[in-house]
Amino acid sequence: MPYKHLKKFIETGSVREAIKDTALARSLADTADSDLRFISNLQITPDSARKITANYYDILRSLIEAVAVLKGLKIYSHEGFTAFLRDEGRMKIAEKFDRFRRIRNGIEYFGNTVSIEKARQNEEDMKELIAIFRNMLSEELKKTL
Repeated sequence: MPYKHLKKFIETGSVREAIKDTALARSLADTADSDLRFISNLQITPDSARKITANYYDILRSLIEAVAVLKGLKIYSHEGFTAFLRDEGRMKIAEKFDRFRRIRNGIEYFGNTVSIEKARQNEEDMKELIAIFRNMLSEELKKTL
């Protein structure tokens, strides 16, 4: 299935050019780190599996939003983050991120459940993406010095 390029999101206003904001990027990263410390200590149970999965996605989104802010973009659409990653040449990462976006949408908008086993796998996979996004953020922050 063809994907929308970032340019299309800019044309529709769901991504806008903005002033590069190092303070905002750092704040988003700090919040993501705090959230990660919190949910990493939670036990995955039948009742917590879906919320933990959704919260890991929120951490991913916050980190990639921080990278986008450092590149002078404000993204208002979750699909816009996938387009941003693709336009950055991060196709495999974009695919993984988009898979978690769809899982989170299913949880939030359609009442989908997540098994304990799937939540554990999602947690592991999303932690790998979190590390990649932190590296991307670190590289962008170096450019601001």
